[in-house]
Amino acid sequence: MITTRRDFIKTIGGASAVMLAGATPLDAFAGGKNEVILSGHLWVYASKYPPDWNCNPILETVFSDFKYAGFRGLEVMESNLRGNDAVPKFKELIDKYKLPVTGASYYGDMWDKNQAPRIMDDITMVIERLGQLKANNIGITVGVAQRRKTEEELDHQAEMVKQILKVCAKNNIEGNLHNHTFEVADGMHDLKGTLARIPDVKLGPDLNWLIRGGVDPVWFIETYGHQMTYMHLRDQYANGKWTEYLGQGVTDFKAIAKALKKVNFKGRAAIELAFDSDPVNPIKENLKTSRQYVKKVFGW
Repeated sequence: MITTRRDFIKTIGGASAVMLAGATPLDAFAGGKNEVILSGHLWVYASKYPPDWNCNPILETVFSDFKYAGFRGLEVMESNLRGNDAVPKFKELIDKYKLPVTGASYYGDMWDKNQAPRIMDDITMVIERLGQLKANNIGITVGVAQRRKTEEELDHQAEMVKQILKVCAKNNIEGNLHNHTFEVADGMHDLKGTLARIPDVKLGPDLNWLIRGGVDPVWFIETYGHQMTYMHLRDQYANGKWTEYLGQGVTDFKAIAKALKKVNFKGRAAIELAFDSDPVNPIKENLKTSRQYVKKVFGW
């Protein structure tokens, strides 16, 4: 079973001011101050572009499909922002489709001190470019070691995250810890190790990875909801295979919605579809159905 992107790799001033800036800021599309803005993550498109997952050759299709599906924003990946022409290309599409880039997900082996200089240079560039696009968040994945990390490695991991959060603050980007399965498996050893060192760090859990890591998302929300600012939503069947769209599987989204309301969640969210095989429906229709389901169940 694929459990992380690493496993996947192994297995396979108004309108005039906006126009002058060259990209439409997220605030131009936001509703009330406490409204949950629902974005879509482009993984289903990126998954067709191993090994670096850079789907920029089809960005026009990505923007068109997410706009068609009714999303309020687009979440990208670090690989989308590394090219020298990334910012102007994104600004062009943001303005054309009136669909902001709300943030990005980022994977790095932050526990490995030997990789620290390279990761800091890379993620600093990514964060700065997100700032230029007027995005507002980045989900930080700290990297899998394929074993239980040592206390020294957890120390270094936490220090890396602290440095990254300083770069985020300088660029008006909110950083959050974004989990796959390895952070929450083994009694949440990895995530708890980071939280012990950075107790107030913001969290951006992927609720489906929680389930696959053996963690009840309702319990997680009730326990850590006070520091959750972001989340990813995805569905799966009883056999563990991913569904084509939200609401097709066995994930108890109604209970999740109830838990979020209980903790007064006011963050942001994204639907991130993933397929175990080629979908029957067009991707844009699966996105639209998922978006409509979230509106019905969560009210976003």
